[in-house]
Amino acid sequence: MTHLTHCDLAIIGAGPAGMAAALEAAALGLAVAVIDEQPAPGGQIFRAVEAAAADPALTGEYAKDGAALARRFRAMPGIDYRPATTLWHADLDSGTLSLRGPAGTGTLVASRLLLATGAQERPVPIPGWTLPGVLSAGAAQILLKQAGAVPRGRTVLAGQGPLLWLLAVQLARAGAAPALLLETSARGALTAALPGAALWQGRAMLAKGMAMMLEARRAGMKVVRHARHLRALGDGTLRRVTWEGGGADCDTLLLHEGVIPSTHITRAMGLEHDWDAAQLCWRPVLDPWGATSHDLVAVAGDGGGIGGWQAAAATGALAALDTARRLGRIDAAMQEQRAAPHRQALRAALALRPFLDRLYAPTPEMLAPPEDDTVVCRCEEVTAGQVRQAARLGATGPNQAKAYLRTGMGPCQGRMCATTVAALIAETRGMPVEQAGALRPRAPYKPITVGDLATL
Repeated sequence: MTHLTHCDLAIIGAGPAGMAAALEAAALGLAVAVIDEQPAPGGQIFRAVEAAAADPALTGEYAKDGAALARRFRAMPGIDYRPATTLWHADLDSGTLSLRGPAGTGTLVASRLLLATGAQERPVPIPGWTLPGVLSAGAAQILLKQAGAVPRGRTVLAGQGPLLWLLAVQLARAGAAPALLLETSARGALTAALPGAALWQGRAMLAKGMAMMLEARRAGMKVVRHARHLRALGDGTLRRVTWEGGGADCDTLLLHEGVIPSTHITRAMGLEHDWDAAQLCWRPVLDPWGATSHDLVAVAGDGGGIGGWQAAAATGALAALDTARRLGRIDAAMQEQRAAPHRQALRAALALRPFLDRLYAPTPEMLAPPEDDTVVCRCEEVTAGQVRQAARLGATGPNQAKAYLRTGMGPCQGRMCATTVAALIAETRGMPVEQAGALRPRAPYKPITVGDLATL
């Protein structure tokens, strides 16, 4: 395929939102380029779906809906798909995107840019989480989907959220059922989440969740509810996990406290963001079509607020329709007409979201680890106690903490520590987390080599 040098719509990410946006835009005759860090379409939720859809451990929506969406995406003409390619800078004045791919660095000029970069797991800094043998649940699922790899020995899941139950079922089907799930949800969370919950509208999702829970328990997984003060122990590698009132030997500990929007690029671009009090995270300010505070940029999918893959696909299609209207390919009446089924799908997908947000809200100790010796910045090996000391010395937010401690200056560029640093500073200074603010990253959005720069 000959790559475009200019396109109507450049989409970053080929997950459900990116693929749905590309399909809608290409159907309307727009020149579309899809920039994807992964080697094949699917994003995180449908990662490696073309290769792994037949795996009996990955049945259900992954094998059916994910594979179907990927097939439609591959078959649609007019899409310049660029796998294994990274966006590392965007000039919003000119629409020039700086890319790095298999052939080296290059540029692409876009009339409109859609960020469909998805979500990331919320960091879970507990004592010992840097030990070999401790992973995130998302990392374990990537290994399962991409390599068919499952943990050896005794596996323990810890945290909360639907992904933990899904992973438990997938591992059990793959022959490596987890021995134990340590649920960290607060006491009374279910009772607090029920008032006003749209349970009937979200009954299909509820039924799916209950079926996963039943299957995981039938596979032999035990559950400890309201586990607090988790700690991973070992002598150079993981040997045991403990919690208030108990402990268990384990070879692999998989942590998960839900997902939050991946806002690294939107914050680096200086776009407006709001604090999401329900999901306890930052999210870009968007209109109903996904448009941001900058005329060039839109956001679709979980990067604009967590809603799941069906909601992501709907918002991707809506953003594509908005692009077509802005570029004069359709009028406002046609935009609204084509948007109607996507709006309906979005409402259905989000019906249960307020209930899930309340049910799985992370506890204060997960947001700001109480033990001062807990490492919170893995890149620079900075502890919670050091962040608290920096706050007492005058650091008012994660951007100021960089000057004291170098938090956020390592290879992850703050993706794994910034939210925790902000929570620790807010706790120490007695203010809301949103007042501490968010880390402001800068380009390059992902580390690149001097050689890459030299080729420009």
